[in-house]
Amino acid sequence: MTMPYYVAPEQVMKDRAEYAQKGIARGRSLVATTYAEGVLMVAENPSRSLHKISEIYDRIAFGGVGKYNEYDQLRVAGVRHADTKGFAFSREDVDARSLANLYAQFLGNVFTHEMKPLEVEILVAELGADGRPDQLYHIAYEGTITDEDRFAVLGGDAETIAARVNEGWQADRDLRGALGAAVGALAGPERTLGADDLEVAVLSRDNGRRTFRRITDEMLAELLGPAPSATGRSRATRKGSAVAAAKRVGTAETTEGPGGQASDEAAVTGGDSGSPGDDK
Repeated sequence: MTMPYYVAPEQVMKDRAEYAQKGIARGRSLVATTYAEGVLMVAENPSRSLHKISEIYDRIAFGGVGKYNEYDQLRVAGVRHADTKGFAFSREDVDARSLANLYAQFLGNVFTHEMKPLEVEILVAELGADGRPDQLYHIAYEGTITDEDRFAVLGGDAETIAARVNEGWQADRDLRGALGAAVGALAGPERTLGADDLEVAVLSRDNGRRTFRRITDEMLAELLGPAPSATGRSRATRKGSAVAAAKRVGTAETTEGPGGQASDEAAVTGGDSGSPGDDK
């Protein structure tokens, strides 16, 4: 009688973890950081239609790295859960902590019981209200949930980028300062990232009830504008432009639905490594 093929549980978990980590590392990184007026989320993403950052609810945003088709399914599920809970109870009952716990339970179950783990890392950010602090919840592929204090980095070379963000982090930075620090951390010393390479959104206290706003290419280019010596503009003029751009973030009309995209059911593929559905 032949003996059944046996693999130790420890080896199975190790192989699944390595598989998920390799898939996530192929994706481009995402940085979320708090600043004076809220939460800034910056992702390296040249695509204008496949969003890595989206709105979940009034004060809650979602960010994902890894396989697009996998984390977008999680985004859609989060939008539906938040809408249902807000309708059944009240809008104030929808919070990032409960949503992050649901994501963690789902990712943990898939990692433990399914043959293939999800190649994703996700972030759930909530803008603090009534004196409460901003919240950043980082959920890993195996369901581990981390309550980040000041910033969070997902995907790619996360440790190196996190070290760069930590070096220059300041609590009282304005939007322009926070954006410059986040982009510099993503790019590193040997690269330059422009507006066409980035996807940027904010949760701002100046935006009213729905605090989520995307920063468009034109506004982003202005906020990432050249250094003062390159243009000859006065310091007062530059400051006025930055303030005007920041105000437009808070007053621009939104055209997106609760999930931050025109259609939650669209099936799309694409990726860095050439395999279907990989992160853009």
